[in-house]
Amino acid sequence: MDRIIGVNSNCYHGYSIEEALEGIAKAGFHYVELTATKGWTEHVFPNQPFQQLVRVQEKMKELSLYPFAMSGHTNLMDPERIPDFIMNMKLAAFYGCEYIVSSIGEAHLKDHVHTSNEEVARSVKSLVPYLEENNMKLVLELHGDHATGKVLREIVDLVDSSRVLINYDTANVIFFADVDMEADLDVAMEKIGYMHLKEKAGEPKEWNFPALGKGYVDFPMIFEKLKAAKNNCPFSIEIEFTKEGPKNLEEIHQAVRDSYHYLKTQGFTL
Repeated sequence: MDRIIGVNSNCYHGYSIEEALEGIAKAGFHYVELTATKGWTEHVFPNQPFQQLVRVQEKMKELSLYPFAMSGHTNLMDPERIPDFIMNMKLAAFYGCEYIVSSIGEAHLKDHVHTSNEEVARSVKSLVPYLEENNMKLVLELHGDHATGKVLREIVDLVDSSRVLINYDTANVIFFADVDMEADLDVAMEKIGYMHLKEKAGEPKEWNFPALGKGYVDFPMIFEKLKAAKNNCPFSIEIEFTKEGPKNLEEIHQAVRDSYHYLKTQGFTL
């Protein structure tokens, strides 16, 4: 089975979904992770007019792009935000996505939530019926206080559902936790169901996430470990540049193209 390799539309933060889809398709990719992250990148969002949501759907068909996942980050520990996450699931189902991505807390927003793994697991487990209803998998992203495969493995094991797995973000584990990624992957591997391929450059705490192959993440090691474990989880490329952001739209297009060519050098079929 060929591995799904797509691009997160969040690479085009600050630009339109149409510009994102055109750039992703032109680079040679066939899969896209749509971004519906409140207050950050709302490329698609439940409160948008239905006509706009359909236009995005038609644009993807025109470009032969398949929306396999949705980045629907919501604070899963805030009861007032759970209805929003359920709406994100429904939107993801509308597009035919198999995966919905969220961190435990609110990605890119300050929520300052600190809870035990048991409390997190109880909250996440309450979402399983909605995942079943929408025939979807929730993949929890390494982020903030939950930025290692080890801690997310503990939470996912407590949830104990095939519909809840880990989204292993290859740069967040450095940026937030700075642990031994090789050992952390070993601990998490059995429950890794999705992976954000994100490059890291600069100091560990520096916001610097360039195109694949332009930093120091040991992707060959990661790919070898996945191969040895027979883990064929989907990949979604995420490029977030520096705090200053990309210079212009063409810089994003080039970074997506560079990432495509890097993966080709690693032997992947795209």
